[in-house]
Amino acid sequence: MDANHGLIAGATTDPASADTVWELRLYVAGMTPRALRAFANLKTICEKHLPGRYQIVVIDLLVTPQLAADEQIIALPTLVRQLPPPARKIIGDLADEERVLVGLDLRPLAAPAEAPAQETTP
Repeated sequence: MDANHGLIAGATTDPASADTVWELRLYVAGMTPRALRAFANLKTICEKHLPGRYQIVVIDLLVTPQLAADEQIIALPTLVRQLPPPARKIIGDLADEERVLVGLDLRPLAAPAEAPAQETTP
């Protein structure tokens, strides 16, 4: 992994921009079923919502445990959006697509549904 992180030429920092390249890091502890599920879910979401505009780096903390402290990783698997800034973290297997999209700032948080108006009879 390159220690120099920067935007790829021509990319912008606006997450909604079609030119934005997303750098995503998935922290895992070994290739467990949960880690594999998280990677598969992330890949599916990226292909659907960021086709050709993302880079996924899987970091196995069993191999490089010092990165857990460096990146303040407290639970696994953890997804970190490095680019575009600001960095964002999502913990879990990424099965809830809507939660992942909101967490990555790809989709705004939906407003709570309004309660239906109650009819009153005179």
